[in-house]
Amino acid sequence: MRITHGRIFEKLKYYRNFFKKGCYLPDFFKPLYFSEKNNQVNIVTYPAPVLRQKAKPLTEINADVYKKAEKMVELMRRVHGIGLAAPQVGWSVRLFVIDVVGNNVDDNVFINPSIMEEAGETSNEEGCLSFPGIMGKVIRTHKIKVCAYNLNGQKIEVVLEDLLARAWQHELDHLNGCLFIDRMSPASRLAASQQLKELEQSYKKDRVPV
Repeated sequence: MRITHGRIFEKLKYYRNFFKKGCYLPDFFKPLYFSEKNNQVNIVTYPAPVLRQKAKPLTEINADVYKKAEKMVELMRRVHGIGLAAPQVGWSVRLFVIDVVGNNVDDNVFINPSIMEEAGETSNEEGCLSFPGIMGKVIRTHKIKVCAYNLNGQKIEVVLEDLLARAWQHELDHLNGCLFIDRMSPASRLAASQQLKELEQSYKKDRVPV
């Protein structure tokens, strides 16, 4: 999907402070979950087990995949995110969606993605939709060549850098059960330790006994 001029200005206005800092993603919205009952795609929060599972490759792009991917894009935009991986909505498949200002890829949905080449390193703050309110320094590759398939089954190969490359790496990590807290600097991880404990306690408290 192309980003319209109106969309660009909307995103630029919203992210102006985050682009200056080189941050990946702000978090200040309510954690949710995936609900088949009401056909809604919502966000799963740490420490839900699905976030630690290695997602399975998609072998077919059907109407169900279209519908779920579309709902993921809608949710990502509704909460002003710039990336969302399928495991974050309780769907353990190798798919993620991204919407970044300046995106040089027409599509928002990436299926069975992989990184082919890497160059350089950069360190910046990141956040994650599954970790409300938590930010931390993470080292990522600055420039990457990536490969994926879109919803039409067409293969995409493109070179990405800066924020878009960081977003891609962050979302790809989700598909491998790797979370951004695993890549945080020791200082950032220590600073976030209390918030992580609170998320863990909240998850245990909110779980419905089986």
